[in-house]
Amino acid sequence: MADDHELVRRGIRGVLRARRGWTVVGEAMNGLEAVEKANRLKPDVAILDISMPNLGGLQATRQIRESVPTTQVVVLTMHESDQMVRRVLDAGALGYVLKSDLATQLVKAVKSVSGGKLFLTPRVSDIVLRSFLTTGNQSEPTEHSEAQPTLREVEIISFLARAKRIKKLRPN
Repeated sequence: MADDHELVRRGIRGVLRARRGWTVVGEAMNGLEAVEKANRLKPDVAILDISMPNLGGLQATRQIRESVPTTQVVVLTMHESDQMVRRVLDAGALGYVLKSDLATQLVKAVKSVSGGKLFLTPRVSDIVLRSFLTTGNQSEPTEHSEAQPTLREVEIISFLARAKRIKKLRPN
């Protein structure tokens, strides 16, 4: 796990250590240290703050996914924008958790990404889905084709659609 704030790292450590069978194998205060420790320790999941000194979470995610492809990444952030979600997912992270949702969503995120599944908090899912529905696909069409969503966009929208159907099936 990597975050430049000690208090956040302590909170994350406490949540993760409370899970039977889970071990926190390393902590980092910045992106460079996170990449170095991921290369050395090869964790199943790396939890990275998006805004860190020396190397930000996006760059650290790219480097970790390239050098340790078996390590999945969950990004923590305060940013509630669809553009940031796209950037994080394009960098190779499978999880996007808002810091305001950390206490309730972190364990779910780690479980999901450790199984190779995408995880977005419900609020982030709403942000992405609303953006997609209002702006559609922003990619430029080629001369001989209509604009088509990227493979990653199709995957994310499918995930959101499944999550919404499941949510509606559950009694309140």
